[in-house]
Amino acid sequence: MGEAEQHLSTVCKRFARVVSAHEPYPTTFEKKRDPYRALVRAVVFQQLSGKAAGTIHGRFIALYQGQDHPEPEDVLKTSIEALRGVGLSRQKIAAIQDISQKRIDGIIPPAKALTRLGDEEIIERLTAARGVGRWTVEMYLMFTLGRPDVLPIDDLGVRKGAEKLYRRSFTPKELGAFGERWAPFRSAAAWHLWRIADTLTPEKAVKKVAVKKAAKRK
Repeated sequence: MGEAEQHLSTVCKRFARVVSAHEPYPTTFEKKRDPYRALVRAVVFQQLSGKAAGTIHGRFIALYQGQDHPEPEDVLKTSIEALRGVGLSRQKIAAIQDISQKRIDGIIPPAKALTRLGDEEIIERLTAARGVGRWTVEMYLMFTLGRPDVLPIDDLGVRKGAEKLYRRSFTPKELGAFGERWAPFRSAAAWHLWRIADTLTPEKAVKKVAVKKAAKRK
């Protein structure tokens, strides 16, 4: 187990029963990924299947020949008709244009500058852009910047995992208060709660671990 799993197992007996059945929370991340590019991609992918969104995102990038990604100024110069032509809705176009403008205005800084900011300041800055919600920024904090103490309380999978693990219901606010005990590794807690929601109840996890141990003894 990683440091996060050891901490969760120490502070919570129920976590101790299940974390060994999951892959540990990752410890290496693509920290240099530009927030401007990440948010543009996130907006394109909203409410679409991965395949469809990937096709539209590829067509969007292809509008800007010779660039691996358009600069904000280039996006703002692109006609609505051209952007609609690659499959973007008017709502998503407005969001991408706003993200581009906020990059130019310095509200969305480059990756290097962003990494110096605290979690809440990053959330405040990035959610100022149209179409960018707190959940999107929390995913960026967790899986790009590798911030260890983020608990996405509005994520249904995280709440469902907590409800399975603790056999009780949670509102987002209740989960936020309850989850304070997992600090400073709430990102890892979310990681394992997702896996509980998707794959294993605590009882199945315990049984799976027991079967593995029995097999090793043989």
